[in-house]
Amino acid sequence: ELPANATLKYFDLEDLEEKTFLDHVSNFKISEDGSAIIVRIKNSIRILSTSKEVPKEESGKKGGWIDLTRIKISIDPILEWQQMLKEAWRLQKDYFWREDMSGVDWKRILDKYYPLVERISSRSEFSDLIWEMQGELGTSHAYELGGDYRPRPEYRMGFLGADLTYDPEKHTYKIFHVIGGDPWSEYAPPLKRPGTDAKVGDLLIAVNGQKLSKEFSPEMALVNMANQEVQLKIKSGEEIREISVKVIPDDTPLRYREWVEKNRRYVYEGTNNRVGYIHIPDMMAVGYAEFHRSFLAELDKEGLIVDVRFNSGGEVSQLLLEKLARKRIGYDLTRWMGAQPYPTDSPYGPVVALTNEYAGSDGDIFSHAFKLMKIGKLIGRRTWGGVIGIWPRAWLVDGTITTQPEMSFWFKDVGWGVENYGTDPDIEVDMKPQDHAAEKDPQLDRAIEEIMKEITDHSPLKPFSEEKE
Repeated sequence: ELPANATLKYFDLEDLEEKTFLDHVSNFKISEDGSAIIVRIKNSIRILSTSKEVPKEESGKKGGWIDLTRIKISIDPILEWQQMLKEAWRLQKDYFWREDMSGVDWKRILDKYYPLVERISSRSEFSDLIWEMQGELGTSHAYELGGDYRPRPEYRMGFLGADLTYDPEKHTYKIFHVIGGDPWSEYAPPLKRPGTDAKVGDLLIAVNGQKLSKEFSPEMALVNMANQEVQLKIKSGEEIREISVKVIPDDTPLRYREWVEKNRRYVYEGTNNRVGYIHIPDMMAVGYAEFHRSFLAELDKEGLIVDVRFNSGGEVSQLLLEKLARKRIGYDLTRWMGAQPYPTDSPYGPVVALTNEYAGSDGDIFSHAFKLMKIGKLIGRRTWGGVIGIWPRAWLVDGTITTQPEMSFWFKDVGWGVENYGTDPDIEVDMKPQDHAAEKDPQLDRAIEEIMKEITDHSPLKPFSEEKE
């Protein structure tokens, strides 16, 4: 359901003033001749005259309200899917970034896939068919999403933000790790709620009065409990008490925050607090915020490690690269407020970046541009290799959205070569399964080694002498 917070206004050319037509509007569209307007208000529709006052009736035909419950549609799935496949094919033909479709005979592709529609028997098979057809283009970002699928029941599990293991001697579950996180966020760590006092080594005996056992785990007790308050029976030493916590629908944000802070501490300890660390999870709003959460606190250290491993892409890479590329060339001295670096917010010392095979799309672009702009060394593994941008805006009849690769990146050194290949690091360092199991990070270790060399070879620009002429 769309919100209805907008106010629809118009300018009266006779009275020469702005007037209100209708409050609480979600969306609207005016007819071609300008005589009528259709207005969406949440999930309701009104058709109104543009030359008359809006009727005061809150329902019914006189008020212009359309009774959508009367609409009945009979759909032949095969006919609908045939039309949708042709529409998806046409959208690619009209919007794909190359008019010659990268040398693919696109009409032949339609002739190849269209007859298969009659042979499919479910909506999911139709999705597979669209993916296969668009895959003939051999390019990234050709997606098919959504559509007329039956809604599935959701039984979202609640998470405690902790790792537990079964203790056969105690016949219950022991907490061996409580995950950290941001206590102010919607994913606040449940077991770090004030008053819980749950800690490593405590036993979880029951959830909502249900005793836990080897056959009945905490995960089973928390099915369909996401975002709910639950009662936990905890045993600390000889003390047994009950606490109330609000379980969260996903503990990934907690684990992400813990991983980032663990890496930052590791860098601090490995460099005697001389080097800063930033991780950027994507190139969208979350990644932009995450970058700035750390950047201002880290830029004045002697060196900086920027980690874009697992970056899922987006569109803000150039905004971040512009800041990282700033070269500190001087300082602006004030008598009472200290020295301001010039340019403002420029890194104090050298910068290196970490990337891997899971950094893609705008993560690819960031990694390649980081090298091309000579900001510093790129360390890790070759990136994902998908840099043809999309602008999803054309829905199919059942609500499906398909994406057309419209904007392909070209670079002065490799041309179109990042697509379907990625970008190579300056220094390749693999992350083996054994490293994960041993909780080692050889990529981060190499980044620390390289940034310390850079600091030695290229000393940061220190502020001027206190003696002023």
